[in-house]
Amino acid sequence: MSPQPKTTINNYLSLIKFSHTIFALPFAVIGYFLAIHVTHSPFSLKLFGLIVLCMVFARSAAMAFNRFIDRKIDEQNERTAVREIPAGTVKAKAAFIFVIVNCILFVATTFYINSICFYLSPVALTVVLGYSLTKRFTSLCHVVLGIGLSLAPIGAYLAVTGQFDWLPLFFSFAVLFWVSGFDIIYALQDEEFDKSKNLKSIPVWLGKKGALILSTVFHLISSGFIIYAGIFAAFNFWYWIGVFVFTGLLFYQHTLVKPTDLSKVNLAFFTTNGIASVVFAVFVLIGLYF
Repeated sequence: MSPQPKTTINNYLSLIKFSHTIFALPFAVIGYFLAIHVTHSPFSLKLFGLIVLCMVFARSAAMAFNRFIDRKIDEQNERTAVREIPAGTVKAKAAFIFVIVNCILFVATTFYINSICFYLSPVALTVVLGYSLTKRFTSLCHVVLGIGLSLAPIGAYLAVTGQFDWLPLFFSFAVLFWVSGFDIIYALQDEEFDKSKNLKSIPVWLGKKGALILSTVFHLISSGFIIYAGIFAAFNFWYWIGVFVFTGLLFYQHTLVKPTDLSKVNLAFFTTNGIASVVFAVFVLIGLYF
């Protein structure tokens, strides 16, 4: 039998779906290296580490808050009843304390980066925590999630430069529509349940077919921003290989999910998008330095 501390850690990692950090983290890495490339700044392991910590703390707070605030809903949904709080492996009070601790750690970490990141940290937390409430009143909850993750590239860029710029914003807009699009696909699984509980989502609003069409439109827009960023910055051949892979995988996931067949939603949601973000980041970095 595994020792209890390891079990507890695993429960919390599962609570926050730590593996899903793979979606936004590569874009934070892009934002960081883009900034040091543009400003000709030296690589700072300390600053890079602080940026990664900010990503981990903010996302951990957001996911744990989502699980805490949705605990009553989750226990009524067969798909989510196995989650840690409904299942009893993590207590609701402990999850809430976990949220507070991660919020404090996030703000404290931004203090050691620069003043603009520190001053904007409450805004970032408001967005990433506020997402969990949105499905109670708006079908555009997926867009709010997209906004939350879109802070990764511009946030990392700000950590280095202390100022806004167009290029990282193009990547942020790409993340916004990319995440919004694949979250719509993921939400297809709960369309009937959400209807029964008067919860809002794009699938509830438009139905499965309409939701998949809008998801495709969002991914077209995301691809447009990725392409425009490459033209705007005159990136080299390596970048365009990354664009080809990223956009190809975005649209490949739409071949996996049909209104009448949701059996491959998890493959489309996690595997395809995780590979897309990592591969794209690798080619962007190669393009910046080779």
